[in-house]
Amino acid sequence: MWPAETTRARGTAADGRDGERSAARLILASQSPRRQRLLREAGFEFEVVLPPLDDGHLSPGTADPRQWVCALAYLKAHAAQSVVASGADGAGGRSGIVLGADTIVLKGDQIIGKPEDADDARRTLRALSDGEHQVITGVAILPIGKGGGDGGLRTLWSDSATVRVGHLSDERVEAHVASGAWRGKAGGYNIVDQLAYSWPITFDGDITTVMGLPMRRLSPWLMRAMDDGGHARSRAG
Repeated sequence: MWPAETTRARGTAADGRDGERSAARLILASQSPRRQRLLREAGFEFEVVLPPLDDGHLSPGTADPRQWVCALAYLKAHAAQSVVASGADGAGGRSGIVLGADTIVLKGDQIIGKPEDADDARRTLRALSDGEHQVITGVAILPIGKGGGDGGLRTLWSDSATVRVGHLSDERVEAHVASGAWRGKAGGYNIVDQLAYSWPITFDGDITTVMGLPMRRLSPWLMRAMDDGGHARSRAG
């Protein structure tokens, strides 16, 4: 098992209350700096438990893209939940929730994940150039502590955004590939960075969905869950 890495963040709650928002434990099952930043900026206090899971060898086959990305998010959350349940994270048994997420790009009927290497990143960017694609982020929320475990409620849902990419010149593609900025990102790009670099990109939907954590929908849910001691109830959707 990997040791738990703890991150604590303080901020101003969206409802105007200052200080710590989360009374219950919030575990983020992700090492993604972007997801951690989004939670911090929303004012949530959380811990990071890296799930002992390598999903790189998994294939969606003929699965529906939304079901697939939710399944990946669930696998991450469940792996982290198991670490917490075993006590390997070194923390107490305080109740709360584990949050897992995964993001894919859908171009036509092709599911695109993180590029495997520079050549794959190059092919991916050229495939996205001069066209439109969907970015889908799946979210899985599982309970921990009292009332948690496999018998607790599972919350699974996804959110999508449409991204339109103009022409990416060979020079722009090669510069991006050479920078290594494609690593660890679905579709090989970070929309905030690319907009800052004046890439020809527009989008419809929640930009945080493209970034990897749909905060427009997730923040209110987490606020209710934390205020309810981590035992908020929600249906999959």
